[in-house]
Amino acid sequence: MFISSQSSAPSFRDFTLVMPAVAVGNVGQLAVDLIVSTLNMSRVGHIHTDCLIPMAGNNPYATSKEDVDELHTPAEVYTAAELKLAVLQIRAPILQSKSKKFCQLLVSWIKSSGFSRTVVLSSSHAYQRDDEQLQGIPLRYLVTPSLLKVSSDALKELGWREMERVPAFPGLTDGNAEPRLCIPGGGITKGLYTDSCEEDLPLAVLLLFCSEGDNIPDAFALVNHLNDWLHLLDDHSQQPNKWKIPASWSLLFGSGIPPALF
Repeated sequence: MFISSQSSAPSFRDFTLVMPAVAVGNVGQLAVDLIVSTLNMSRVGHIHTDCLIPMAGNNPYATSKEDVDELHTPAEVYTAAELKLAVLQIRAPILQSKSKKFCQLLVSWIKSSGFSRTVVLSSSHAYQRDDEQLQGIPLRYLVTPSLLKVSSDALKELGWREMERVPAFPGLTDGNAEPRLCIPGGGITKGLYTDSCEEDLPLAVLLLFCSEGDNIPDAFALVNHLNDWLHLLDDHSQQPNKWKIPASWSLLFGSGIPPALF
């Protein structure tokens, strides 16, 4: 359920929605952090649901002492109206028993909001790739039939590789077994994509093969690929690192070992 933080509910008609999947390395969430921080997006509401572990914290995108104490929740919506861009940031794990319910909630909200397209930023375990998936760059994409109708030329121009289907039983040759879509470590990515296909929603998935650890470089790689498609930043005169790192990233790995221990 979307709850607006403004006096009147914002209109998302013809907006592009970008959202992360809670997946290996939190790459999608880190990439969304970069988008919100760099574009100075405005918070317009939040998703209230019992599918996420409840938590709250300070403003992760604070730029001054005045706004650092703002209370933020697990699933919030931000917009950049001039770009017709909306972002859903998810900061809490999804309860395993309610992942399907959460997918259905998201699909329902996306449909009712009138987004022109949705892009899910995700990741998958690099160590579980098959031989074919080891080729090329670690980026893969998926696109629903309704979005493919209007984006096929753009995707061909980008030269990205579509996520390969893998054998149902790796190592066994069975001519009757259909290859299947498998996204290990991808959280709700596959479920959300499948539900969107069934509901005829225009949705794309961009994912990176990665491993757990310091996934900041993966986040930069993923958001740069997204920018190649959506052209969120087109000022070529900027410095090579054109994305603004939010203040909260200084605490990604904790605040260090307390000196008092020694």
